[in-house]
Amino acid sequence: TGCSHFCLYCYATSYIGRKPSTPKKDFVKRLREDLRHVNPRLTIELSTSSDPYPPLEAWMGLTRMALKLLAERGLRVLITTKSDLVVRDINVLKATPSAVMITITTLDDNLASKLEPGAPSPSRRLRAVERLSEAGVPVGVRVDPILPGLNDDPQMIRRLVEAVANAGARHIVTSTLKLKPDIYRRLREAFPEIEAVYGRLYYSEGEVIQGYRYLPRALREKILEPVIDYALEKGLTASVCREGLGPRFLKAPTCDGSHLIPSRPSR
Repeated sequence: TGCSHFCLYCYATSYIGRKPSTPKKDFVKRLREDLRHVNPRLTIELSTSSDPYPPLEAWMGLTRMALKLLAERGLRVLITTKSDLVVRDINVLKATPSAVMITITTLDDNLASKLEPGAPSPSRRLRAVERLSEAGVPVGVRVDPILPGLNDDPQMIRRLVEAVANAGARHIVTSTLKLKPDIYRRLREAFPEIEAVYGRLYYSEGEVIQGYRYLPRALREKILEPVIDYALEKGLTASVCREGLGPRFLKAPTCDGSHLIPSRPSR
């Protein structure tokens, strides 16, 4: 639980707090018990509220142990991470139907170091995409979230999409920043210049959906449509998650990238 990547825009901090990654008590023992009851037709995602490859995973190997247990049962696995450490487990990923989604929000190392201070650099993540693709593990990229005034420049996004496509990515997931008070506070502290703009876009003109503040719909469409278009130009599937924008923004069999998972192990 927790996450040592400390991304400013992390939505999970509103309910798990902002704290370093720590192992759950008796994790492997409890996982073995849970796997006795799991539906083998479902996809298991690692993970949605805490990165499965924090720095301590390099020496603890809990995620690797989990993957081995999943592979023993031939379960479908979708990895979502910001870490290049995932390439360490290529051999295990190839032993069970699996795919990997790596989040890359920008190619700008300086911006990334402020937005995602504990995560590996974009260049390292891009190299991880290459290595996974070269090894035959299906891989996609989450350009997610897009933050107004920070990583939303269309030319920057085009270069990012081109880079991940050239690295071997097959799918792109994208969405705009969903704002909660703790996220807004962290962003204001790191980027004071956004306060007036975000106050207007999210609080005066935006809308609240399921407890999150969203940008105005028209602006979300304007920001996200180029990402979809660039991805399609490069031959990738692409989708928008949690925006409610309709089929024009879902150009893939699934939003999260689980359609990349092969029907049998890739080894």
